[in-house]
Amino acid sequence: MPKLNAKLRKDFEALRCLPDDQIDTGDIPERPVADKALVGLFYRPMKESVTIRLDADMLDWFKSKGRGYQTTINWILRQYFAESRK
Repeated sequence: MPKLNAKLRKDFEALRCLPDDQIDTGDIPERPVADKALVGLFYRPMKESVTIRLDADMLDWFKSKGRGYQTTINWILRQYFAESRK
């Protein structure tokens, strides 16, 4: 986080002293309604390094799709996991 210069510190102090109803928040977008929120969209579980043996042709196919083939394999496994829990 960048350090605050004297002007920003002065501005923040002025805002801190104002009552909430006097602070203009018109340029801040409204928060989405809860029913439109995407729960778990930003869920990032811990990653763990593992060794897995895959058929050579499958690994070649994933690698041929370009960078991120391990992420793609993880995503496919996660989709399978989600479907099997239904």
